[in-house]
Amino acid sequence: MGGAADGGIALGMLVAGAAASPLHCAPMCGGFVLGQVSDRMARLPSAHLSECHRLRTAALPGYHLGRLTTYSALGFAAGGGGFAIQWLGGSAGIFLLIGAVLLVLQAARRLRPGFALPLTRTLRGYPLGVALGFLPCGILYAALAAAAATGSPVYGALAMLCFGLGTVPSLVAVGVLGAAAGHRFRRGVAVLTPAVLLFNAGLLTLLGVRLLVGS
Repeated sequence: MGGAADGGIALGMLVAGAAASPLHCAPMCGGFVLGQVSDRMARLPSAHLSECHRLRTAALPGYHLGRLTTYSALGFAAGGGGFAIQWLGGSAGIFLLIGAVLLVLQAARRLRPGFALPLTRTLRGYPLGVALGFLPCGILYAALAAAAATGSPVYGALAMLCFGLGTVPSLVAVGVLGAAAGHRFRRGVAVLTPAVLLFNAGLLTLLGVRLLVGS
């Protein structure tokens, strides 16, 4: 493809992600965002509850970077042969189960304060973002079809990267609202956080098993 066409696809995918996310991505993935934000708010010392800390907590940069990594990899595979969509009907179940395990570990840390996760602060949220990037949905299927239509692994990856970037603002907005609520109802959030994380883990387990059984 020519440069203008490639730029048009990238821009179109960015706009598509931004347009779809408020009504689709935010409701579908908002629970996973709120679970992580509430977990971090509950662990944040009261002395650190400044506006800057709340915004950084709500942004979940590691989580979104993980999602973008998966989207780009799927776009690379789709542009190179279109087989990436098959991952969302089979092997993706394995990654969703991994995501469920990560959420259970987060809940365990809340229930047992001495429990430590085998993750660094820098990569906090990144593995979960990678796993949840495999969540199957109609919008993602459509985006992968567009990436496959580029006929190029590089441009397919670029298309999916732009699509993922378009979904970030709405999910960050969900996180900001969750952080604001967590600041106001800090004690209640601390109590409910393990239940939210375990509920999300159960949901991922159900989706992962269904994908594996149906593959």
